[in-house]
Amino acid sequence: MTTSDQIGRAPVLSATPGHHLSRELAETIKLAAPMAATQLGQIAMMTTDLAFIGRLGDAAVAAAALAGTVYFVAFTFGMGLMSAVAPLAARAFGARDPRMVRRSLRSGLWVGLLIALPIMILPLRGEQILQALGQAEEPSHLAQQYLFGLIWGVAPALWFIAIRGFMGALNRPEPILWITLAAIPFNALLVYLLLYGEFGFPQLGLFGAGLATATVNGGAFVASLWFATERKPFQRYHILVRLWRVDWQLMRQIVVIGAPISISLLLEYGLFSSAALLMGMISTTALAAHQIALQVAVILFMVPLGVSMAATVRVGQAFGRDDADGVKRAGTVAMWLGIAISAALTLAVIVLRFAIARFFLGADTENAGVAVTLAATLLVIGATFFVTDGLQTIAAGALRGMNDTRVPLLYAALSYWGIGFCSAYALAFHTPLGAAGVWTGLSLGTLVYAMLLLLRFRRLASGLARTPNREGGLHDGRQGPAQH
Repeated sequence: MTTSDQIGRAPVLSATPGHHLSRELAETIKLAAPMAATQLGQIAMMTTDLAFIGRLGDAAVAAAALAGTVYFVAFTFGMGLMSAVAPLAARAFGARDPRMVRRSLRSGLWVGLLIALPIMILPLRGEQILQALGQAEEPSHLAQQYLFGLIWGVAPALWFIAIRGFMGALNRPEPILWITLAAIPFNALLVYLLLYGEFGFPQLGLFGAGLATATVNGGAFVASLWFATERKPFQRYHILVRLWRVDWQLMRQIVVIGAPISISLLLEYGLFSSAALLMGMISTTALAAHQIALQVAVILFMVPLGVSMAATVRVGQAFGRDDADGVKRAGTVAMWLGIAISAALTLAVIVLRFAIARFFLGADTENAGVAVTLAATLLVIGATFFVTDGLQTIAAGALRGMNDTRVPLLYAALSYWGIGFCSAYALAFHTPLGAAGVWTGLSLGTLVYAMLLLLRFRRLASGLARTPNREGGLHDGRQGPAQH
């Protein structure tokens, strides 16, 4: 066995169909569990930041929310590009091509560096942008202070995502989880020290909170880079070898695959931001109930998101080793796993819906009883949404494993805006449903998107075996099924 075979060998399944499915399920869970836990760890850090900032008053909380909106819009484009590293590396791993695995990460690091500076421009002008959008002067100014601290962590955060994709492609996502878990208390301590100026540290306010987060991003990247260069099995790929050589061809491929992912994420984010605006037009109580239901959706979403990342890797590996049955099996198993998990979590939310609403609102809030009842109603309406939202992200992840991202972008535009937003607006303002109509529209748009992605995956996976290249494989090694 050659060194290349040792490095790039993907798991070989037995010939028993039942064993194929059970092995695939086990491998998917093994990948998805630490990936989902990592996402929940990110939520924990964000929650910690808000808890500390909340002690400064309502203006600080509002400023943090505004800053987060500006930062997320800018950062999402880079995040989508970095997401392309995982399918490229997984495909190379499945094809037993360690050199391509290394090139995928190296090109991702270069793309992250080149895109970081443009991403930083929008947050640097955050105050002017927010005031142009009609926001008050004080929260806009405070948001700018927060953004001045956050922007220094843009490049390390992008590089961290690229390394996370590389490690996941090698079936070794655990180091990223360890780093994230270690970062949670460190982030909390640093935010506390720089926000309030305790124990001799300067009191930097919101700028200090942003700088603390940026510092943690830098530390997480350094730790992940150490794992990737010094620890097995990553060190065998020598990811920093010839780092100065810019691979323009592969960087272009990262942009081609990743840009549609970024735009799809922005379309989804824009839909929910618009839904919040619609709720605000109905009433303050409706907006509060919407925020509660949406926060629950975000937390629940982290688990199927982890399964989605695992689906990208498993499908990509099978795609790389020319295993048409493996591609279909990996995507199908991941989707059924996601449906089962989302359904179980959704059932728990329905049972506990009133307790969840009271936890967020409390008993002393004005109109608390009305808001609690409405939030509980939205959580019931969202039952379908929670499941289909999990399904769509897993189906999209499976398609990314085949480098198929452009057609899903068209589906996102049609489903989220052509169907989701239009039906939400119509049901909210042209029927008696009101706030419930907004969530009915969101659920309908997400359902359509999930079904379109599912049909897309089934068609491409079924057609792989019927699309041989000159050498008898599934593809020509240069373009995914999106080109067919």
